[in-house]
Amino acid sequence: MLAPTVTLRRTFREFWPDTRGLRWFFAAGVLFAVLASLCEVAAIRLFGYITDEVLATRDMTSFWTPAFAWLGLAAVAAVASIGGAYATAVGAERFLLRLRDRVFAHLQKLSPDFAENRRLGDLMARLTDDIAAIQELMGSGLVKLLTTVTSAIFFAGAAFLIRWDLALITIALFPAFLIASKVFASRFRTASASERASNGDMNSVIEEGLANQALVHAYNREETESRRLHRAGRRWLYANLRQAWLSGVYGPLMQVLETVCLIVILGVGAWEITTGRLTLGGLLAFAAYLAMLYPAVQNLGEIALTVSEAAAGSDRVIEVLKVRPAVTDREDAKPLPGRSRGRIAFDGVTFTYPGRRRPTLVDLSFAVEPGELVVFTGPSGAGKSTLAKLLLRFYDPESGRVLLDGSDIRDLTTESLRDNITILHQETLLFSGSVRDNIAYGRPDASTDEVIKAAVLAGVHDFVRSLPHGYDSAVGQRGRLLSGGQRQRLAIARAILRDAPVLVLDEPMTGLDEATVARVMEPLRRLMTGRTTIMITHDLRHVPEDARVIDLEPVAPRSPIKFRRWASGTDMSVR
Repeated sequence: MLAPTVTLRRTFREFWPDTRGLRWFFAAGVLFAVLASLCEVAAIRLFGYITDEVLATRDMTSFWTPAFAWLGLAAVAAVASIGGAYATAVGAERFLLRLRDRVFAHLQKLSPDFAENRRLGDLMARLTDDIAAIQELMGSGLVKLLTTVTSAIFFAGAAFLIRWDLALITIALFPAFLIASKVFASRFRTASASERASNGDMNSVIEEGLANQALVHAYNREETESRRLHRAGRRWLYANLRQAWLSGVYGPLMQVLETVCLIVILGVGAWEITTGRLTLGGLLAFAAYLAMLYPAVQNLGEIALTVSEAAAGSDRVIEVLKVRPAVTDREDAKPLPGRSRGRIAFDGVTFTYPGRRRPTLVDLSFAVEPGELVVFTGPSGAGKSTLAKLLLRFYDPESGRVLLDGSDIRDLTTESLRDNITILHQETLLFSGSVRDNIAYGRPDASTDEVIKAAVLAGVHDFVRSLPHGYDSAVGQRGRLLSGGQRQRLAIARAILRDAPVLVLDEPMTGLDEATVARVMEPLRRLMTGRTTIMITHDLRHVPEDARVIDLEPVAPRSPIKFRRWASGTDMSVR
């Protein structure tokens, strides 16, 4: 579905603050463009003078002075045009960078589920094409609007100085241009919105096909994915053809209107020459002003089309910016005073995911002492991974409290809270940098010796040394150049280097065979030593004997959440 309509005023109110510090670039672009227009006005006047005083009288002695002046004006106009175009480009590109940074930073503040529940290709289109359309309006489009209006005023004023009655006829024909522009602008907005949406769909199909290429090959679905892309590409094709048709019709239509206006003016001007009220040079200069004026009016119509396209892009960007983060720091939130001791407690926690009616956790209470290992198990949907999201404060509970060292985590800054927690996700998450970059991701200021020490403790050092470039070797996109066990041990090295007092293991053995699990468990036990550890797992075979196991059950309507202490076998119910 297309995003809701956003007005031009809302677009400027939303994005104009992002031009702060860049507006002088746009002002310089306008001033340079105005100077170039003034030079063109003076050059056309000199052309009329040469026609009347040199060509009509055949007096070459009067030619050189205006000719050199004309050349000087052309040089000044050229320099002004170059300076204006460059100043506008600098301001527009910096605005584009700033706006993309702002939207991306906003996305980073949203809960991880926001991106997981949306098509990444569409989000990428909003960060690229849609933002570029906004830049076209707020940057170069705004400068073009101001310079076009100024140029139109200059050329119209110069035409009035030659013959005011001809100028009035010219202005009387302007509404035809404005009406045509308004009609096309409304249609172009709809076409632009359709193009933006179909472009996002196509990017999503490409992203999904490339991300799941192994699955595509394994299930012989190459042709299916190709057909998906073809269908999405065909929708984008039709949307682009609609835009091309409107643009193609608009340009020639404006040229026809411009030709009609010129013919009328030339006819009236020729009659005035026969009556002696206008010279040939004056008529040619007037026609030249019209030749500059009507394109300026046509540019105003094209700016209206740019506004329509930018409005379609701003709809989709504002739609993202309107999404509020699931959690924010309170005004009186304070950082943890030093390193956490690692005592965790859930006190009567009830939580329901946004958009769902059925709660995931209901009145859940438990405590984990510093250095203790607690394992949460149970079927899918019981809320095991939700515990990690609440502890890291990706979400806040509806009722109840999550405590760290006796303090409600909502009273702590999220930065200090997460600095004291390390999580190993069910899917090992790596970036497409080097081995060193991925190990040091949680501590970018770590030295090479610290990185190597963490790798040794994680049992990955020997493997890394065998790579062509050692710790500078690339791991590929999301670590795909490594095996599952290698990626997991790399993540363990990252956790060891981070050295947080609280460790959360979310299904750390998922997808690993028995031999790999055996190799991973040894560094994992070293990592858990001396830390408060919450392990989430379906498989209890590799759980240490001294662990306390809590068995969660999915929430049933009007039923309690049950968990039991594994060691004693005592059943406990919490409402």
